[in-house]
Amino acid sequence: MPPQPIDLIQGTLDLLVLQTLSWGPAHGYAIARWVERLTGDMLQVGEGSLYPALHRLEEREWIEAEWRLSENNRRAKFYQLTPLGRRQLRHETKTWGLLVEAVGKVLKTREQPT
Repeated sequence: MPPQPIDLIQGTLDLLVLQTLSWGPAHGYAIARWVERLTGDMLQVGEGSLYPALHRLEEREWIEAEWRLSENNRRAKFYQLTPLGRRQLRHETKTWGLLVEAVGKVLKTREQPT
């Protein structure tokens, strides 16, 4: 039985997009497929959440976009990280690591809350 997709925690999609773009420019469809492939389809990235996230990141000046031809010769908007976006990715990665560590402590504890 294949695993069920997991709903993304708010803000996680932004981090995943920034990380994906850290390897170079990509269009929206490629970003979504990369995340899905890498996570074994555990994380599904729908257009209804991806494109608003891309616009939000563009407004924050963490990414920028330009029209190019895709690998199948179609016109597509390619996104890439800005220097501000690279700084934000470092910050978000650190924050995410702290969150994972904190949640891990709670899940591993054998003590009963007082």
